[in-house]
Amino acid sequence: MATQTLTIDGKLVTARPEDTILSASKDAGIDIPTLCYLDGLSAHGGCRLCMVEVGSQNRLLPACTTPVREDMNVSTSTPRLVEYRRMIVALLLAERNHVCSVCVANGHCELQSMAYALGVTHVRFEYLSPELPVDVSHDRYGMDHNRCILCTRCVRACDQIEGAHTLDVMGRGVNSRIVADMNQPWGDSVTCTSCGKCVQACPTGALFRQGSTVAEMEKDRTMLQFLVTAREKKQWLV
Repeated sequence: MATQTLTIDGKLVTARPEDTILSASKDAGIDIPTLCYLDGLSAHGGCRLCMVEVGSQNRLLPACTTPVREDMNVSTSTPRLVEYRRMIVALLLAERNHVCSVCVANGHCELQSMAYALGVTHVRFEYLSPELPVDVSHDRYGMDHNRCILCTRCVRACDQIEGAHTLDVMGRGVNSRIVADMNQPWGDSVTCTSCGKCVQACPTGALFRQGSTVAEMEKDRTMLQFLVTAREKKQWLV
């Protein structure tokens, strides 16, 4: 099929017909913020940080799930979008208990980095401060619901790459939780293979290796893309 030609932030971009706005922007060197998106996993469109303006439409569109079209005119960083993203990050910080100074992912957290990048120096919303547990029943890993942003990257990594589908989402809205095997303690799971892919996929300190101290939980996001490329394309990346 013929390639698609579109404009992103005033730059003429050529994309493949199967590309999304996000993938076309990345290929063109244009950064669009994301939290729920991760190379190697299916697009979820849940965090809404990658929303962009397209043409004269008043409605914002998620770049990670919106396919490119010929002559599309995309804006990725207007004042409206920047303010929108600041609000999303502030709401995420207010929803759970994100105390960076005592988090194992301090300095290696995508939510923390996003707040820095967007200039979120304070939160104007009321903190919900829910009483959430920390599941350390697993012999290798832990799950801290206080740090979770419900991006479902762990769920998709467990399902689409490992094929175990141990993890899933329970509940609705602010009461949603990541659970293992129909809400059993993670350590009691009969399906978990202890592969650690979910931990590597997590953007925050919600999933961590037991024994990690503050600021020690650095994760390798490229591992998942490496596995997907090796499996689907039979290519071993160096």
